[in-house]
Amino acid sequence: MPANLLEYRVPFGIPETVKFGDDITIVSYGSTLRIVLEAADRLEKLGTSCEVLDVQTLLPFDINHNILESLKKTNRILFVDEDVPGGATAYMYNKVMEEQGGYKWIDVAPRTLTAQAHRPGYGTDGDYFGKPNVEDIVSTVFDMVRE
Repeated sequence: MPANLLEYRVPFGIPETVKFGDDITIVSYGSTLRIVLEAADRLEKLGTSCEVLDVQTLLPFDINHNILESLKKTNRILFVDEDVPGGATAYMYNKVMEEQGGYKWIDVAPRTLTAQAHRPGYGTDGDYFGKPNVEDIVSTVFDMVRE
């Protein structure tokens, strides 16, 4: 348990770059961030360098356009969340690609990776097969880097 728990503050609207890379930008937050970092470590061992950003807050969202700056460097972007298709990933996609003009910097179609469009199963296998997992992220990134 951190000793400064009551003093710790997360700046609203400012994503944190938790891993620096050059080949692709992966944007996530919350419970999927751990999965994204595990996939990024696996991809690094396979020769693909991922920049991972934790948005930390959706409202306000990326007020300094940090995600756009990362996209300008990597020219590829993947939004990952455990929400349903059209949920938080669509919101983040809209903010970066449309409102911030991220479409000007892409070399490959941007992607979203979400939960499956069905009712989740019970138990740990329901999470694994119903929500994004490490293998899904690795496969999607490989497809994007090869394009």
